Amino acid sequence: MRGVDEKTLLHRYLNEAREALLWKLEGLSEYDVRRPLTPTGTNLLGLVKHAAGVELNYFGRVFDRPFPDPPLWSTAQALPASDMYAAPDETRESVVGFYGRVRAFADETIAALPVDAPGVVPWWSESRRAVTLREVLLDVIVELHRHAGHADVVRELVDGAVGMQDGNTNMPAVDRAWWRAHHARLEKIAAAADPALRG
Repeated sequence: MRGVDEKTLLHRYLNEAREALLWKLEGLSEYDVRRPLTPTGTNLLGLVKHAAGVELNYFGRVFDRPFPDPPLWSTAQALPASDMYAAPDETRESVVGFYGRVRAFADETIAALPVDAPGVVPWWSESRRAVTLREVLLDVIVELHRHAGHADVVRELVDGAVGMQDGNTNMPAVDRAWWRAHHARLEKIAAAADPALRG
């Protein structure tokens, strides 16, 4: 992509991950955005809340730009996994709204600093703590895209909806019957590969 500077390009990939995560909430009930669908409790609204905590800390504390009044769940004093679900007093609107405020805060940090601006990640090992904005952008992009992948799977488990981004499913144009047959084929292949399951 000629003519686009490095920071703009990295910011674009960050925004794509942000939007993919938020899109996975669309059209779902309060129950479905909160439903824990893995043994560790992974749920769609929790992934968004976690992303807010990631950005708050990486684009705040790392560059000595503290977020005003950070919630307890985003601090080192938080209970385990409290950033991975919406508490009873948190609504979808409050979590998404908070993430919007964090995104604006992170965007201010990104705009204010050059890509080689130094920072320190205190929760990383001593040998890796010294970083630049470039490294933090790359790290957060990777993490948010990873969580967008988690959201893909969780959303498919909720209602069968799939897709990479709004307007682009990135999936073959086939019907549900084809997918059921495909799933059955893969199940047979998996069973045949395991000696314990061969009949």
